[in-house]
Amino acid sequence: MATQSTGGTVMSAPMTSLSAAQPTKTGAAPLHISNAAVEPLSEQVLRVEELTVSFDGFKAVDALSLSVERNELRVIIGPNGAGKTTLLDMICGKTKPTTGRVLFNGLDLTRMSEHQIVRAGVGRKFQTPSVYEDLTVFENFEISLPKMHGLFQSLTFRRTPEVRERIDTMAGEVYLRDQLGRRAGQLSHGQKQWLEIGMLLMQEPELLLLDEPVAGMSPREREQTGDLLSRIAQGKSVVVIEHDMDFVKRIAHKVTVLHQGKLLSEGSATEVQSDRRVIDVYLGH
Repeated sequence: MATQSTGGTVMSAPMTSLSAAQPTKTGAAPLHISNAAVEPLSEQVLRVEELTVSFDGFKAVDALSLSVERNELRVIIGPNGAGKTTLLDMICGKTKPTTGRVLFNGLDLTRMSEHQIVRAGVGRKFQTPSVYEDLTVFENFEISLPKMHGLFQSLTFRRTPEVRERIDTMAGEVYLRDQLGRRAGQLSHGQKQWLEIGMLLMQEPELLLLDEPVAGMSPREREQTGDLLSRIAQGKSVVVIEHDMDFVKRIAHKVTVLHQGKLLSEGSATEVQSDRRVIDVYLGH
């Protein structure tokens, strides 16, 4: 069985319930981070400080600062080209900033590799679902387990009753319990989105970065996804990029509005919707 990970998986401790308190991570290999400064933990799980990245002289993100609290569901909105996806790219290490810092639980992510960031507990889901379409839903969940990463781990892996129970529980959480025997390629677009979110959660990240998770979903699927994200945020921090303001109003604890790579406005969904600057550059179009 293949052991490569998808773009939306992270390596950390097993998960028993989405609404449970964050467990202590055990059994993971030591995380070696060279020259990565560690600051004391606070209620801010993520802190972005004066972050800037330039591409051929164009500042996609310009001196951006923001913070995300523990167990917060933050939604980031803004017009196309505002720097939303680029911000997530810098948090997960895909893009290195020109200047500034990204602190996650006191770790400076800008000084870490993508692999180290993943192992530290940051999970990223991209806009397009990334699942193993030739495998069943069950096998997709199974291959996401931390014990399936690496040649030795995969060779010694056993499908125990505990593994089956954990996969069944996760499938129920993401509305796929009755789809476990189907090939992932046969799922609807919305179901593939749920599968990838479940695969991500199997790895027990502390911070989830989700890029337009309800794009292409039916109204009912959007409603179910909103419920799912709200449950996840009871024990994790979640950052979502989204354009659907009705969905944003339903799920967001706080909304951050970006424009031309800078912070334009921040507050509740009601507050940012009434901000004249936001109306002029985004909501009014």
